[in-house]
Amino acid sequence: MQGVAVTLLILTSIALIVLVVLQSSKSEGLSGAISGGAEQLFGKKKARGIDAVLTRATVIASVLFFVLTFLLAYVL
Repeated sequence: MQGVAVTLLILTSIALIVLVVLQSSKSEGLSGAISGGAEQLFGKKKARGIDAVLTRATVIASVLFFVLTFLLAYVL
C-alpha cells in the first residue's frame, strides 16, 4: 500500500510541475507585481479556454498532492 501511495505521489508531483510550467504568465514580472498586480488579482477577467483547463487541473493536482502527502506522513 505504501509503495502505491509513493508512486502516486511521484506521478502527481511530476504532473503538478508540468501543469504549472504550461500556464501562461499573468504579470509582467517584478514591476507588474509592484505596480499592477492588484488589478489582475481583483479584476473581473476570467480565464477562458486552455488557461481555464490548466487552472482547474492544477488545483486538482495540488489537492491530490496534499492528500497523498498527508496520507503518507500520518496514516501509513
